Amino acid sequence: MIRGLGSHARTWLTRLRPGTYRDSMPRFLKSGEVLRERYRIRERIGQGGAGCIYLADDLRLEGRLCALKEVEYDRLLPEKIRHEARDQFLREATILARFDHPNLPKVSDFFSSGPCDYLVMDYVPGDDLRTIMLDARRNGVFLPEDRVLGWARQLADALAHLHGQQPSVVHRDIKPSNLKITPAGLLKLVDFGLVKIMASDQEMTITVIQGLGTALYTPLEQYGNDDVHTDARSDIYSFGATFYHVLTNEPPVDARRRFIQPSSLVQPRQINPSIAGRTEQAILWAMSLHPDDRPESIEALVGFLFGGGSISSRASVPPASLDLRALALLRTRTDAILVWAAASLLFLSLIATLIR
Repeated sequence: MIRGLGSHARTWLTRLRPGTYRDSMPRFLKSGEVLRERYRIRERIGQGGAGCIYLADDLRLEGRLCALKEVEYDRLLPEKIRHEARDQFLREATILARFDHPNLPKVSDFFSSGPCDYLVMDYVPGDDLRTIMLDARRNGVFLPEDRVLGWARQLADALAHLHGQQPSVVHRDIKPSNLKITPAGLLKLVDFGLVKIMASDQEMTITVIQGLGTALYTPLEQYGNDDVHTDARSDIYSFGATFYHVLTNEPPVDARRRFIQPSSLVQPRQINPSIAGRTEQAILWAMSLHPDDRPESIEALVGFLFGGGSISSRASVPPASLDLRALALLRTRTDAILVWAAASLLFLSLIATLIR
């Protein structure tokens, strides 16, 4: 069984927010620097709260380009917690290195250098879906549905592979900018910064000092404390939200606002009438607020979207009603207070309208 961080470590780590990982200005690697006597840095190609992503040459395999994902820990954390976090990174990087799937970048190496850990992956050329979608929006057009559904099928294959691992692996940060399309048309799911390795009695996070995902694509259960349960259905919500955005050129309303204002999510076909009815139904099913109302697996969603299956009767919550079951997913005191306050205001507003 994989063992995660202790409760004291999780308490410290869940206090962090993006932008608070270092206690000083970051030091960027320079072009030409060589790590581990093997990886020569070309340039910095990305940056996040916990570190950068660098394009590098593999000096042992001539002509091979790779991406080095850097993880740097907050030096203000107690030494014991930093040690536990690094042990966990190395343990779970080993699991990521076992993946072998055409829609996932291959993790070929991992190592530590100074205060940082590095994950070495295949470099994936091409544009991400966010860039492709924004280009279409600037041109005043929608991406062709058949093309988008081809990408959706590839992403579903990748998620089925992750979710089918023993123990199961949940990505937790599915979004257009994490989906790259190679010049050959192959979709790659990149950035494993929020991956969770699931065990029977706990969840473990691969890079434990990151945030909670991107709000537009994040389900309710991913808000709040790190001990809130997430599973494959969390990725399914993000899958639906991602393709809502890609097919409509409009970002979906985030889950917390939808909980307070259930009718705030505009139906996809109201924005893009060319979307097929079944595609719209699949997206909305995947984006159900409560996990029990979503497809139980990515295979079930694909079966409906491409195979003519049916939607489970559990997914029949009226869209204009306040789903009180979802309140249990908001585990933080602040979230719960805000939601109950909003619900109370809605109720009082309704009473005032009736009195008039």
